[in-house]
Amino acid sequence: MRHIAVVGASAAGLAAAETLRREGYDGTLTLVGDEPLAPYDRPPLSKQLLASEWAPEKLALRTSEDLAGLDLDLRLGVAATGLELTERLVRLADGSTVPYDGLVIATGVRPRRLPGEGAHVLRTLDDALALRDRLTRGTRLVVVGAGFLGAEAASVAWRLGCEVTLLEPAPVPLAHAVGAEVGALLTRAHLARGVDLRCGVTVTEVTEFGVRLGDGEVVEADEVLVAIGSLPNTEWLDGSGLTVGDGVVCDEYCEAAQNVYAAGDVARWYNPLFGQSMRIEHRTNAAEQGMAAARNLLRPGARKPFALVPYFWSDQYDMKIQAYGCLRGHDEVAVVEGDLMEGRFVAAYRRGERVTGALSVGMPPKAIRLWRQAIMTGADWGGTVPSGSRAEPVAGGAPA
Repeated sequence: MRHIAVVGASAAGLAAAETLRREGYDGTLTLVGDEPLAPYDRPPLSKQLLASEWAPEKLALRTSEDLAGLDLDLRLGVAATGLELTERLVRLADGSTVPYDGLVIATGVRPRRLPGEGAHVLRTLDDALALRDRLTRGTRLVVVGAGFLGAEAASVAWRLGCEVTLLEPAPVPLAHAVGAEVGALLTRAHLARGVDLRCGVTVTEVTEFGVRLGDGEVVEADEVLVAIGSLPNTEWLDGSGLTVGDGVVCDEYCEAAQNVYAAGDVARWYNPLFGQSMRIEHRTNAAEQGMAAARNLLRPGARKPFALVPYFWSDQYDMKIQAYGCLRGHDEVAVVEGDLMEGRFVAAYRRGERVTGALSVGMPPKAIRLWRQAIMTGADWGGTVPSGSRAEPVAGGAPA
């Protein structure tokens, strides 16, 4: 291949570009990014950066010298607008085109929004800086969505002295993903600190005074953060011939079409470890999938399926949350170490008869790493989870 293009200059795209060079590719390598900034890390946006603990410069994934060493045709501040599979061309917003022999799509996601003007979202460095400037003591902040991103931002705002209201449509935050009992623990963490957590409410729009609920009530706020999930950035692929369905649809090798691969938040690939198609918005997945896609593109005769055990972490108040595997759609949760009520525990998750996930709160990393191998090997639940562990049976992944 004489020319490889990587569209998306965040963690997945950078990992793909670095892997291509590390594996010996010495042809033209174009890296396209819609933001004008060099690749930077996103998880600290809702944590250290929002709390003013880190300066923006600390988020850079590589130094300018590191990037120069990759000998990239670097196109920053210009979005991809189209893909011509037959001609092997990527069209850019400035009217230029990038020819390719191989392509890695890593265009990530964008935040979902609500009707109305003036709300913050939290995806880019500019988003985080704009919100950070407004989080002063006494500021009334409404956070719409009590998922991991919303909860992290709420906990930072609380530490900064804001009056925080957290609005969530589900009866228990994150119960669909982590189980009702773990969701209840996260609920108690908010309530114990005076956060006004309201579950089972629907927000219909952002207003000049705050947000409007489904029953017509207006929850007043000085600032509003909308954290209701993301949409994969695939519109630029309309009409390209690629299959798109909640992401770029790929096989187990992360290939979407001949010599076209996808990686990171935008990729929906078949994970043979779990026997299902999945799209994962986690930092570690982005980097590992970017590397895997690059290797498979470069060495088609030695491709390997991308069989990842997903990993994510979250910092909320004084809690360090870590998880491996697939927690959604679980049939049972069992606390296998520690005590859930004390906020220090490891929980294992079952789907069918196999161990498919594990989550820890307030425990050392090694406590949950032991469960990664059980997930990787599809260990039998009955032979792995200690008898007598506290279990929470559920139906279809919903709270019992």
